[in-house]
Amino acid sequence: MRRRLTLPSLYAIVDPLDTGRDPVDLARAMLAGGARALQLRMKDAPARTLLDAARAIVPLARAAGAVVIVNDRVDVARAAGADGVHLGQDDLPLDAARRLGGDAFWIGISTHDPDQARAAAAAGADYLGVGPMYATTSKLNPLSPRGPALVTAVRQVVDLPLVAIGGITPDTAPALRAAGADAVAMISALVRAPDVEAAVRSVVTRLG
Repeated sequence: MRRRLTLPSLYAIVDPLDTGRDPVDLARAMLAGGARALQLRMKDAPARTLLDAARAIVPLARAAGAVVIVNDRVDVARAAGADGVHLGQDDLPLDAARRLGGDAFWIGISTHDPDQARAAAAAGADYLGVGPMYATTSKLNPLSPRGPALVTAVRQVVDLPLVAIGGITPDTAPALRAAGADAVAMISALVRAPDVEAAVRSVVTRLG
């Protein structure tokens, strides 16, 4: 039986991007700063590299009382003992991911409009990513920004936890929470910060 996922206000994404930083070091700094939900996202990494990072990060998160979600790869998430997986619209279908992951496995789905949100909720998603909110450099071919109005529109049609994502900064995050997002996802604003731990701590304090 699935537990309902309760998301903290910050959904921190562990993705080195072009910084050259080690993902395990990034995760350690994020946890030290107070992040309690991590998504491991390494789009171009070989499966073995992703698995090694996930296996190192999961016990660190467990010790901090945090959850770990792996982007895209159900197999890696399961092998590493992560809490769940996050899937895009073109990734493995949710029903197939559920068969592989089981009922205790959390599955998040990226959605870009209310119709996709309804469909993901009906299919059994545990939470929804909603975006992109703003222009982002973390995707090669991003969709056009949707802004806080999309969060409000999705909140009106589903009661699942919502994670706003896409180009979010500490300054834009509060408006997204006010629009109905349970959490805000951040990548660049955290991993490019000179002091990742301090950046995370500042966001967690600001969002409450």
